[in-house]
Amino acid sequence: MKLTLLAVLPTMVLTSACDDDDEDMPTVEQKANVMVVHASPNAPTVDLYVDGAKVNNTALAYPRNTGYLQVTPGSRNVKVTPSGSGVASAVIDANLTLAANMNYSVFAAGPVNNITAVVVEDNLTAPAAGRAHVRFIHLAPDAPNVDVVVQSTNANLFSNIAFKGSTAFTPVNAGAYTLLVQPVGTDVNAVTANVTLQGGKIYTIFAKGFLVPPAGNTNALGAEVIVNN
Repeated sequence: MKLTLLAVLPTMVLTSACDDDDEDMPTVEQKANVMVVHASPNAPTVDLYVDGAKVNNTALAYPRNTGYLQVTPGSRNVKVTPSGSGVASAVIDANLTLAANMNYSVFAAGPVNNITAVVVEDNLTAPAAGRAHVRFIHLAPDAPNVDVVVQSTNANLFSNIAFKGSTAFTPVNAGAYTLLVQPVGTDVNAVTANVTLQGGKIYTIFAKGFLVPPAGNTNALGAEVIVNN
């Protein structure tokens, strides 16, 4: 998200008697941009509070996200609660330090009985012509460390990513890819993800779900793609 200057300089008439009492230009309040992602595969829908104020209109369901929300920079308290339960029922209560004009993603991660916030800074620098940026975040709570392999070349795009681990945004050629998520040291394809990466776009791919879902849960291991720009 970009901030747009709404202030327009008034026309000034210069004379030989002008002085330095011009009015100050109005300023635009700077914001941080924060996306919250529901990545807990057995948690109910959730609400989001920033400094005690609810900021989502619709309950956030797994594995969806809020898109970027503008938040006042500085030290902010973020709470995630089961939807409709109120701020006192927070399952995540995190204090974040946010910088103006910076972008962040906050993932509600882990099983519901041990849910935590995974906070990453989002570098949204535009990719070069014909390129996309992509990163990987491991948010499957019962899966081992994984490699992410490009099927066509059998080369690792990302290596040895632990649960709650993340990579930097990495430039790749735009195009269609089949990505294989494999436990480290094996050729077992725990997840096969077909993705089309457009030039100029920035993507987050995260491993979601359970390797072995608990009784009554259907959220099996998979991959979710977020377009960050």
